[in-house]
Amino acid sequence: MRLISLGWLLSVVLLVGCGQKKETGNMEEYGANATPSSGRVQVDQVALGESLVKGNDCNTCHHKVNTVIGPAHLEVAKKYPFTKANVKLLAEKIMKGGSGVWGQIPMTAHLDINLADAEAMARYILSLDGEKEDLGNN
Repeated sequence: MRLISLGWLLSVVLLVGCGQKKETGNMEEYGANATPSSGRVQVDQVALGESLVKGNDCNTCHHKVNTVIGPAHLEVAKKYPFTKANVKLLAEKIMKGGSGVWGQIPMTAHLDINLADAEAMARYILSLDGEKEDLGNN
């Protein structure tokens, strides 16, 4: 009995310890007010978008580098410059769906994804070709 209890305790400690990964990647700022002095928490929107893409059903139709039902995310990144306008355009397509740009098969709407999350997902996708976001007025 004592051995079983010790085994459960060890399992819980390993699960909790393994789930606490600390990332030390580069943090990008989006917007003039996203500074630590303003009291806002900086969030790496590209990393957040990657997590959201992996956590949703995107991989049912899309793959990072291979065409499946829809285009590979890398193909999308190569087609669209990484601008604010294209972040908004792709976020709308993620939420509302679309058709005709990549063929006859329509992309289904994802009405459960809010605008902020869809924009983070779009930023991740647009970053895949190595391009940085143009933070100008476009």
